[in-house]
Amino acid sequence: MKRNRHVKIVATLGPASDDYEMIRKLHEAGADVFRLNMSHGSHDEIRVRHATIRQIEKDMGSPIGILADLQGPKLRVGTFKNGEEELEVGASFRLDLNDEEGDATRVKLPHKEIFDALEPGSHLLVNDGKIKLRVKDCGRDFADTEVIVGGTISNRKGVNVPDVVLPLAALSDKDRKDLEFVCELGIDWLALSFVQRPSDVEEARVLCNGRANILSKIEKPSAVKNFDDILAVSDGIMVARGDLGVELPVQNVPPIQKQLVRKCRAAAKPVIVATQMLESMIDSPMPTRAEVSDVATAIYEGADAIMLSAESAAGSFPIEAVTTMDNVAVEVEADPTYTEIIESSRKTSGRSVADGIVAAAREIAEKSDIKAICCFSQTGSTAALVARERPRVPILALTNHIRTARQLCLTWGTNCVLTGPVDRFKDAVIEAVRTSLKEGMATEDDMIVITAGVPFNTPGSTNILRVAPCQERLIHSADRE
Repeated sequence: MKRNRHVKIVATLGPASDDYEMIRKLHEAGADVFRLNMSHGSHDEIRVRHATIRQIEKDMGSPIGILADLQGPKLRVGTFKNGEEELEVGASFRLDLNDEEGDATRVKLPHKEIFDALEPGSHLLVNDGKIKLRVKDCGRDFADTEVIVGGTISNRKGVNVPDVVLPLAALSDKDRKDLEFVCELGIDWLALSFVQRPSDVEEARVLCNGRANILSKIEKPSAVKNFDDILAVSDGIMVARGDLGVELPVQNVPPIQKQLVRKCRAAAKPVIVATQMLESMIDSPMPTRAEVSDVATAIYEGADAIMLSAESAAGSFPIEAVTTMDNVAVEVEADPTYTEIIESSRKTSGRSVADGIVAAAREIAEKSDIKAICCFSQTGSTAALVARERPRVPILALTNHIRTARQLCLTWGTNCVLTGPVDRFKDAVIEAVRTSLKEGMATEDDMIVITAGVPFNTPGSTNILRVAPCQERLIHSADRE
């Protein structure tokens, strides 16, 4: 499905978007990739949603990406005798491994790994940072803290530990089971939570065994610190601003977002900006002006995708939320300032033949009356390199691998079309012309740029570029042969 924008939209599915008609309407409204949140829903519910997406894909004849998002380890306090307690600023409060229910002076924290990593001066954040504790003394089974920011603490509230790298794997037992389930089901992207170090990603990659691309969620200060190494072993990145804004001062998040997006662009790896983008639309058909500006900022930065969470999963206006994102994207990308920002932030990266080919394709397209850049791609790497250039003209990604077409639904500016196998460059030219005309990207009076790798069917071999006229006689001549 050809969009009138470059940035992609990811929509999370849930109770508000759980049947064929609603999911199809979300796709028609602009959702390019659907997120399956493994924190909610049984395997049976996830299986039904997956099957529904694939049926819509078949019915509409266009590839749709599916992203499964693992829950990750959940750190929570225990329970209280009274259900909740009020913590006053300056009060002492103990966290320990004692099984007794908590009170105003202590509560169980059933995570020995946290105590192993804490040291005096470390901070703990409870209930999305609403309560802040500073460690005064600690041991292998306790932490005595001072309440820095007070408030109501209640049963099983979440705990964040921003100051230290926790000796916890990114994959819990639940995550391992979920990973195997969704990989067997047939997803395109696997989002990995609680990433702290490159080894977390490498462990997930071994378990995936090539069945899905790995997308690392950046939601912890340690992930920001180790970002370059994490990016190197990941296929894509999600800037998960919710937890990041809890564990870091909120004013740090916007510059971090910009830095991560630019690094992903330079590496030719897709990056999603996520969390609270249109949160007011959970209950309102209209977003706030600040939310619209937030979405626009991510687009101006050149992010590959922007994501809806509860807005489309549990909100009252899922279609309106997707439509709003689509409208904002179309308006922003039509702004001349958008082109100026994108082009001024373009980085020359790599010295390979493929890097040179895609850079030349973009230069030719922008300095001539070229209507599209068509690239043949086995694994998606050629299309990703073309997208890194952020050309002004549409990118037509042609592949005979449905999995590649689905994965490219997350990559900026790519219009993915499934073709038959191509063995000669002449056939590639004919197929590119045929598809450009069919998809309405060019007319018989136009020209397109074509990139491919010879010999064909060799991943990463992009080494040829041609400017071709879109003339029907080329197709008819080929058909006669």
